[in-house]
Amino acid sequence: MEEVKPHAVHKKGFYMRDLRLDHLKTFTEVIELGSFTAAAERLQLSQPAISLQVRQLERALGVRLVERVGKRATPTHAGLNLIDHGRRIQAAVSAALDDMAAHARDSLGRVRIGTGATACIYLLPPVLKELRRRFPLLELIVKTGNTGDVLKAVERNELDVGLITLPAPGRIFEVIPVLDDAFVAVVSAEEARLPKVFTPATLAKLPIVLFESGGNTRRLVDDWFSRAGIQVTPVMELGSVEAIKELVGAGFGCAVLPGTATRNPGKVPLVSRPLAPSLKRKLALVLRRDKTLNRGLSEVVKALRQVT
Repeated sequence: MEEVKPHAVHKKGFYMRDLRLDHLKTFTEVIELGSFTAAAERLQLSQPAISLQVRQLERALGVRLVERVGKRATPTHAGLNLIDHGRRIQAAVSAALDDMAAHARDSLGRVRIGTGATACIYLLPPVLKELRRRFPLLELIVKTGNTGDVLKAVERNELDVGLITLPAPGRIFEVIPVLDDAFVAVVSAEEARLPKVFTPATLAKLPIVLFESGGNTRRLVDDWFSRAGIQVTPVMELGSVEAIKELVGAGFGCAVLPGTATRNPGKVPLVSRPLAPSLKRKLALVLRRDKTLNRGLSEVVKALRQVT
């Protein structure tokens, strides 16, 4: 039989690519069946192909693995050792394939959603509840922040999709409008005698509580006053819509809030009044244009497009 010489790669170290799983399986079949011919029949390969694979495995490892005793192929001491490793390797590969098949069959993976506090409180809960009911293995992660924060996280691929207040500048984003959210003036129930429609001039005469600066929602409200030639100084600026509603209900003033924030009256009795001229914010989904929509993300995007 020809002498087995170590493959040249051994001069620089052994690489995993030299241990081919198909060659290892072929070697295992040869030893278990005791015959190159029988292994060729089982694997539906030619006998020369079986012999070549075993020789290539021996060269890659630098040891002789098989010897012939009469007509029977038997393992060398190194071959016996490799058989044990081979069985464990094959078992590990089978387990890995089974696990991945389970993921492909049942799991939709993880989807990271970014949005503002108002949308998180008033829009997302029914959407997330329905997604959880339909896809119990879908992992959903929600983070809140202003539009700028969410856009940066989407751009850095730290979030998969954002539900934000437009605008969303940047060619990197795909923008999908989903909802026009009209702003309203909010007053305590005790102030219901106030005008049925609130103008910038009407609000400017009252103590007003607004969202804190820096987000698109506050910017839209400031621009609305500015177009009327009015600059207001709020008595308080807060990042929590619930805190704003609590203070308004306690008589600290009025507020301008997105209409979605008034859907759940909560414990505080409030009255909502329309604005004149009207003011709306546009909510949209944003994703990176190069984002791969796997099944999980596709289902989340589809659900979020239905928010009302």
